[in-house]
Amino acid sequence: MYLYRERVRQRDQQKDTTNERSCKQMALLKANKDLISAGRQEFSVLLNQQVFNDPLISEEDMVTVVEDWMNFYINYYRQQVTGEPQERDRALQEFRQELNTLANPFLAKYRDFLKSHELRSHPPPSS
Repeated sequence: MYLYRERVRQRDQQKDTTNERSCKQMALLKANKDLISAGRQEFSVLLNQQVFNDPLISEEDMVTVVEDWMNFYINYYRQQVTGEPQERDRALQEFRQELNTLANPFLAKYRDFLKSHELRSHPPPSS
């Protein structure tokens, strides 16, 4: 009977440890999700504040600028992401994807702006 009680106690102890680990991982995951959300919002504000005007830069240069901004945000948030290295890497990868999702429409908008500006600067020849 003593061995049975001891085994039950050990099993319960393992369950408690597993539950604690699971709760801790969920808390870390939640913390990282919150960071990603905050960074996403800040990056969105940055993109929305941009005003396109003269002097214009090329589309390639704007892509470089946006990539630099993304790297800045990722490096900043890298210091705040929590968890094991794998969890941290996964969170940063997800963050990069979120920033890309925001950057793509911004770059498309800039590309359209450049095209419209070219049309105004170089009207089609009249026939």
